[in-house]
Amino acid sequence: MAESTPSPTSAPSSAPTFLGTGGCAAREGAASSPAFLEVPCTSERAAARVLVRRAGVAGAAVGCPLATDFVLYLSEGAPAVRGYACMRNLEPPHPGDPGAGGGPFTVVGDCVYAAGSDQVRETPCDGSGAHAPQHRVATAVARRALCPPSTTLYVQLTGPQPPVGCARRA
Repeated sequence: MAESTPSPTSAPSSAPTFLGTGGCAAREGAASSPAFLEVPCTSERAAARVLVRRAGVAGAAVGCPLATDFVLYLSEGAPAVRGYACMRNLEPPHPGDPGAGGGPFTVVGDCVYAAGSDQVRETPCDGSGAHAPQHRVATAVARRALCPPSTTLYVQLTGPQPPVGCARRA
């Protein structure tokens, strides 16, 4: 009589996600290319909180809330690490806030300057950036034709809002 060998079974991994939603991170390394280390949010080293954590690759920060200050792309390591995290600094500055001059989205309230042929870049509205603000996004609409007559520049907006920004001279 032959003995049967039980076949191995694999249980789903219950490993925690690196920098999961609600988690916090500390900046490590040089300011020009910081690395991030997961730390408890109560740690004095904690610098930013994960607003949303997503698996996969998204060049446009798909699914990040407008309050996102920066997106941390996680591409190395085990599958529980790969993806991206929508991050918010625990303390000011908050470059993702309207008019602050940064963040992954261009939104109503942001200021921009001409950065080349048919291109604009965000800059702080208070003039504290390397470039003076030339236009401020006043409203967001579905199509250019819906912008008010005072519009001097049309800006393609990003994030979960209508796609066209109607900007006026700053």
